[in-house]
Amino acid sequence: MENDKVKEAKSMEAPYVYSVVPAILPPDQLFGPLFHDVQMNHVFSDSIIFADCFPKRAPEEILSLYEIEKHRMDFDLKDFVSKYFEIPSPITTEYESDQQLPVTEHISKVWPLLTRSSQTNCSMLPVPKSYVVPGARFRGLYYWDSYFTMLGLQCAGENELIRDMVENFAHLIDTYGHIPNANRSYYLTRSQPPFFALMIRLLAEIDGPEIYATYLSHLQKEYNFWMDGYFRLSDRESSFRRVIKMPDDSVLNRYWDDLPAPRPESYVEDVDMAHNSAPTGIEPGDLYRHIRAACESGWDFTCRWFGEETKMETIHTTEIVPVDLNCLLYDLELTLSEAYGHSSFSEPSTYFMEKAEKRKSAILDNLWNGDRNFYMDYDSASNKSTKIMSLAGMYPLFVNIASKEHAEHVHKHITDSFLKKGGVVSSLHTSGQQWDYPNGWAPLQYITYVGLRNYGFDETAEELKKRWLDLNDDVFKKTGKMMEKYNVVDPDSPAGGGEYPNQDGFGWTNGIYLWFQNDS
Repeated sequence: MENDKVKEAKSMEAPYVYSVVPAILPPDQLFGPLFHDVQMNHVFSDSIIFADCFPKRAPEEILSLYEIEKHRMDFDLKDFVSKYFEIPSPITTEYESDQQLPVTEHISKVWPLLTRSSQTNCSMLPVPKSYVVPGARFRGLYYWDSYFTMLGLQCAGENELIRDMVENFAHLIDTYGHIPNANRSYYLTRSQPPFFALMIRLLAEIDGPEIYATYLSHLQKEYNFWMDGYFRLSDRESSFRRVIKMPDDSVLNRYWDDLPAPRPESYVEDVDMAHNSAPTGIEPGDLYRHIRAACESGWDFTCRWFGEETKMETIHTTEIVPVDLNCLLYDLELTLSEAYGHSSFSEPSTYFMEKAEKRKSAILDNLWNGDRNFYMDYDSASNKSTKIMSLAGMYPLFVNIASKEHAEHVHKHITDSFLKKGGVVSSLHTSGQQWDYPNGWAPLQYITYVGLRNYGFDETAEELKKRWLDLNDDVFKKTGKMMEKYNVVDPDSPAGGGEYPNQDGFGWTNGIYLWFQNDS
């Protein structure tokens, strides 16, 4: 038997804490054949509805009941779902826009309507604080949308909400090892463009430079997620997850998703595409992964990821090295260097500055197209630039790594080709996808504007801002809404493309509108 001293010593020991990432299964895996049958029989008009349903009994029990009951003559699938699941009700409010108000006043009234507390249901990943959703269709905290929303919240003096949202993202990093696309179980295998470092920079502007040290571990974990497996790259294994070895032996990044399966939130669309893509020769699992990787990019969808401009079934996202992603990771490396410099363990600061310089050189060497005089995505399968000119080419100006000569060429493309009546168009290609011509999106107006200002193209930047604000004002006066995206070529026509109806609300549009109004 233990003596009293031993017992006393053990009682003073700190409890052992296991570092475990929770195993949370998405609804398509929880409900298997039932999930497939509900989606493919179009029980709901939108695949995301069943993905977000809450089971009234244990999933394995519901599955067993389904296997028994589905063979009955009078079985009705919709009735079965209604019996065993709580179906999320549409998000509605009693709020009616006053189209006579200035847009800034309208936005101040809308913030509370877009603010949510964490919910618990089958697919929702809980977060500790409040957050702003993108728009009417959404219930979750979306990653890259939130940065642009935060820019507007800062202008509106909503600093506490910014702190809450940063805390939520830090919680997700600590819990799952990365920031998912949004706080849903079916998004856990992918992230979104890594704007967390820019969020920390924004919060440091509000609360001071000590914020860098506060969130240093989270920045490091974010970086580890994106760089996982870089050390194993070789001539025999030139890519792994999100890292890819370039022909010049530099290492850059790509978008990726670990799961080669249909997206639960767009299940019918993905399965139908796989069934119809046989002539392309692409395997269904590869197709699903390319689709999911495109969703990680935030540009879902655009012909940036397609082999043939108008054919989504030729999507090959994981073979493409994107300009925008690598510029954001360059900024993350700079932010890590700064964060370590503010910490008690400052030695890694130099290491990350060197990493940033190496990435800068790799971007300039591999992603500048000298024939087109523009920054272009790189196709690793063909070892050359893709053919798609898009506003991803503005990111080197946004993060200040472009040479003056390169910036002048990019500026000429903006003025000659991208700048339209209502702002800048996302790409110069008409594919029918929502991130291509003729659509314009608030985050890309911001990226372009800041990039132009960084290199002294102030007149063009101001003209872009004026056209975008005028378009937002005009559409609001006509509809009472701030839109998810706009037709910047023909402002009298709605934006097109996408997997769901054009949304209003709208977090990042509100954010960039306020930021533009406050920037001088």
